[in-house]
Amino acid sequence: MDNTTYYATYLPLAYAHLATVLPAFAIGTYMMFARKGDRFHRFLGKGYMLLMLVTAIITLLMPAAVGPKFLGHFGFIHLFSLLTLYSVPQAYFAARSHNIKAHKSAMIGLYIGGLLIAGGFAFMPGRLLHAWLFT
Repeated sequence: MDNTTYYATYLPLAYAHLATVLPAFAIGTYMMFARKGDRFHRFLGKGYMLLMLVTAIITLLMPAAVGPKFLGHFGFIHLFSLLTLYSVPQAYFAARSHNIKAHKSAMIGLYIGGLLIAGGFAFMPGRLLHAWLFT
C-alpha cells in the first residue's frame, strides 16, 4: 500500500477502530467485575455490544498489514472480527431468552478473543499500534 492510499484510507479506519474498541475495552473490563442482571448492566451491555459490532465491521474494511492475505485483503486477524460478528448476536439472543449460561459464555469468549487476544496481536511488530508505541 503506497503512502497516499495508506493515509487516505487505512489511517481513518484505524482511528475509527480505536474510537470504538477503546471504550468497548473499558466497558467490557468493568462488566467482567460488575454486578450482573440489573438495568445498568443491560444498558452498558447493549452499548458494549454495539461498539463491538461497529469495531468488527471497521476492522473488516482494514486490509491485513502482516502475514499472508486471503483475497488480497484479509488476514488471520480478521478471524477475530468474524468471531465478534458471531458472538454478539449469540450473546444478545441468549440474554433475551434468559439463557444466562450461554450469554455468559459468549460474552467471556468475546472479551477474551475479541479484545484480549486480538488486542495482543495489534501490538506485534509490523502492526500500526506497535509502530506508534514502540518506535
